[in-house]
Amino acid sequence: MPTPAASITRAERAVQNRHRGAVLWLTGLSGAGKSTVAQALARRLFEMDCRSYVLDGDQLRTGLCADLGFSDAARSENIRRAGELAALFADAGMIVICAFISPFADDRAQARALVPDGAFLEVFCQCPLAVCEERDVKGLYRRARDGQLAQFTGISSPYEAPAAPDLVLDTASGSVDDALASLLLLLRERRVTHVTHQA
Repeated sequence: MPTPAASITRAERAVQNRHRGAVLWLTGLSGAGKSTVAQALARRLFEMDCRSYVLDGDQLRTGLCADLGFSDAARSENIRRAGELAALFADAGMIVICAFISPFADDRAQARALVPDGAFLEVFCQCPLAVCEERDVKGLYRRARDGQLAQFTGISSPYEAPAAPDLVLDTASGSVDDALASLLLLLRERRVTHVTHQA
């Protein structure tokens, strides 16, 4: 039996939700503030009656990606699965806020290719390694420096910063409120939020 075409279009969902489905992809080093910003944005969008959901690395690695390690190939597979999941949520009309280190540019490009043009917004949470190490909430950098964690991004594994992100957030000196203001402006400018008529 052939797969039936979707009976509800993205445009119809956008009109009902009063916003478009989209993927907001936050990338940056561990400790750069991705999850903090993502959760704050989700709360603000909820208050605005927008349908959103946060996907983050820790969450996926305890379930969907629990079978993956931290080799380059495993990291790429982790982001491939995250990208596929985010694309499905966005197709359902949600604003998906992804908080992943996602160190490799090619992997992020593949995630972008899964959603329609304009529906993937790459946000670089820019924070110097030294600041991330000072924060080190989980003690990961200390363990990496002590040789207890192999292939740790920023220490023994590379991070490829975005060449042309849709937005750069200074998460070293900027506040969460500053980040929220920039993200909400981006969503308005890219016509993700405030859809009030035929999309």
